[in-house]
Amino acid sequence: MTTSIQSNVTRGIFLMMSAITVFTVMSAFIKAADRVPAGEAMFFRSIMAMPIILIWLVTHGGIRAGIRTKSVRNHAVRGIVGSCAMGLGFAGLKYLPLPEVTAIRFVSPILMVVLAAFILGERFRFVRIAAVMLGFIGVVIIVAPRMSVGLGSNEALGVGLTLGSACLAALAQVFVKGMSGRESTTAIVFWFSATATVLSLLTLPFGWVWPNGYELALLVGAGVIGGLGQILLTASYRFAEAGVLAPFTYIAMLWSLLIGYFWFDEVPTMAMLIGAAFVISAGVIIVLRERALGGDATARRKVKAKGLE
Repeated sequence: MTTSIQSNVTRGIFLMMSAITVFTVMSAFIKAADRVPAGEAMFFRSIMAMPIILIWLVTHGGIRAGIRTKSVRNHAVRGIVGSCAMGLGFAGLKYLPLPEVTAIRFVSPILMVVLAAFILGERFRFVRIAAVMLGFIGVVIIVAPRMSVGLGSNEALGVGLTLGSACLAALAQVFVKGMSGRESTTAIVFWFSATATVLSLLTLPFGWVWPNGYELALLVGAGVIGGLGQILLTASYRFAEAGVLAPFTYIAMLWSLLIGYFWFDEVPTMAMLIGAAFVISAGVIIVLRERALGGDATARRKVKAKGLE
């Protein structure tokens, strides 16, 4: 590996870690504004990110070129699924500690393997099956104490919301994976934020609240740093391959533990730590396997063959 390539990879890793740090702080902001409904929080998260994204587009070829798309349907489907994932995730933060929400969300890459097998027709090889089973064991370890309280409890509701968010996030990533190479990253980022903004308004009749100054600052901050996080995440892939960067997303676990402890007085349980270790291990196995197989190009071919583009 030449010095130039090493430098680019290092830069990509730094950008990825910065993006994950920003996203974790964003989740903490949303959790801190716990009086604000999830749909309202999603509105602020999406609309306050738009100026940041538009400035980014202007400096990277212009707005018109940046938002040009080849398939409105693809963006609509990805936007709807991703918006629902965001809303459920924000709702889950109200019922569970931040580290547990983060750990459960790590099941998304594992679920992607399952969904890719059904949607893209990818083969379920032994390594993938073993990783999926390991990940699901980890999730069971994490959620079992919460579910034991009772299915009607707030803890069980939080588990359901967060797992639903993880499932939909995985589905959204499957669609993004299929769009890769045919739709620009700038278009995917812009149209997702635009779709989430519009869809969040549909929750207005269900009880939005007037935020106080502190809550408003948290919501605006979540939107601004969320937009910044999207840009950092996108930029990271310019310098390093997804397979190289993916393991560094697990820094979110460290940040959520620290933020949860010092901001929300959340002490991690042994079950959560053990379960998170299982889930993270499964995710790393899948990342390494996908890197070896070069999954993106294969996925695009299969999406096209199935008429999903």
